[in-house]
Amino acid sequence: MSAFARWIKRLVGLAICAILAFFIFAPAALDRQRNPVAEHAPYPISDAARDLHQSLIIGDLHADPLLWKRDLTKRNARGHVDIPRLIEGNVTLQVFTAVTKSPAGQNYDHNDADARDNITLLAIGQLWPLPTWTSLYERALHQAKKLHRFQERSEGRLRIIRTEADLDILLERKRAGHEVVGGLLGIEGAHPLEGDISKLQGLEKAGYRLIALQHFFDNALGGSLHGAGDQGLSAFGRDVVSESVDRGLILDLAHSSPQVVRDVIAMTDVPLVLSHTGIHKACPAKRNLPDALMRDIAATGGVIGIGYWADAVCDASPSGIARAIHSAIEVVGENHVALGSDFDGSVATTFDSSELAALTQAMLDEGLSETQIRKVAGENMLRVLRARLD
Repeated sequence: MSAFARWIKRLVGLAICAILAFFIFAPAALDRQRNPVAEHAPYPISDAARDLHQSLIIGDLHADPLLWKRDLTKRNARGHVDIPRLIEGNVTLQVFTAVTKSPAGQNYDHNDADARDNITLLAIGQLWPLPTWTSLYERALHQAKKLHRFQERSEGRLRIIRTEADLDILLERKRAGHEVVGGLLGIEGAHPLEGDISKLQGLEKAGYRLIALQHFFDNALGGSLHGAGDQGLSAFGRDVVSESVDRGLILDLAHSSPQVVRDVIAMTDVPLVLSHTGIHKACPAKRNLPDALMRDIAATGGVIGIGYWADAVCDASPSGIARAIHSAIEVVGENHVALGSDFDGSVATTFDSSELAALTQAMLDEGLSETQIRKVAGENMLRVLRARLD
């Protein structure tokens, strides 16, 4: 073999090693970068707060761990959510939300519908199945399959919730002392329908029970809070809303434009969810809908999920989140406030799902009553689930 041929062979070998290293190490590095937890000393938890926390039914309306290359059956050193940490944090119900398209930059003020899509690169980089590289619908199905595989390998610690009967079984096992968490599948933005309403049946069959209409950009259903304008529901969007209501699915207004929110309220008579947000009274940011519109959502019997990241609550410490929760109670009432972390949603937080007792302590310190804390922690969310699940 000539020196040139040996050089070419060595170069090819180095290129193959570099490619393999990228696919092995890059996803974990990106996960760490996008979902950091601030370094902190252990949060002080009083005996009273710890006892109260362990007695709570805790639910979280929104987290995105299915997006990342992470074994959720094991305790991970990166990100915010996995089954062991959820159990350690005494979480009873976790909505696992599938992200299928997200624009570069995730600008809260404006995103074009044709902006470069980050999830395509993530799907390729994490070696998702080939159909997911081009189809948003296939990305949703893939993430649902991931959660079902985690359930199969969880040794009973994860139970996917499809029906009210599933919910009852989960709560019975929880009361009996089993280490178990319920997982409910949600879609962040209904663009996986790809303009075809028949695909809603496919998503439901895959296990999805919560449907958000928009994400960071306008889509075929209507306008986004971060889109080109305050567009309302399209004709297709109205069809999807009606079909979702008829199927007993939960409608999520997170990221929807104010006009879409008004349109959905006007055409439905079911409790609506805004899964992850802040409250304008506490944090007057573009990410948060006006307080009057929040009250309109609450008037449907629905709930507002308060998030754990600074762009939504301005102060992402446990005490800052507790203040946002207190403000939300003042705006919409204690029966309509819930938790919606946005864990693993490319946000920085000050704690992960194993440390939720810190938030219980902060709510006590903020002056919330035990009754209010129980409602916010999970009882309000549970009421809406029972109203919608068959």
